[in-house]
Amino acid sequence: MDERSLAVIYRTYLDCLNLRDWASLGRFVDDDVCHNGRQIGLSGYRAMLERDVRQIPDLRFELELLVTEPPMIASRLRFVCTPAATFLGLDTRGKQIAFSENVFYAFRGGKIAQVWSVIDKAAIEAQL
Repeated sequence: MDERSLAVIYRTYLDCLNLRDWASLGRFVDDDVCHNGRQIGLSGYRAMLERDVRQIPDLRFELELLVTEPPMIASRLRFVCTPAATFLGLDTRGKQIAFSENVFYAFRGGKIAQVWSVIDKAAIEAQL
């Protein structure tokens, strides 16, 4: 898979997340996906995303930076959102916050097989 194809797949994956099209998630995510070193599988990955959306109803995945080197992708996602109550153990009090997430993905067979994610929690804490 070349860089352009991988970038198109990733951008389409983000569209899927923003549309909350959970039924299509399997088009982009491997059945045995690992997240931050834990094998959670497609069902666990979906449950994680659904939980995030419950906690943050206006959550939108905005691509800020994308680097592709098949079969890997590195991205920086930007979020401006309003968590309903607590997020990452922080009482956001319904306040709008902005933060970034740095994510690395390993693809296998055109699907996300591994994800390593770090959220800038310090940026959220500084806003509270």
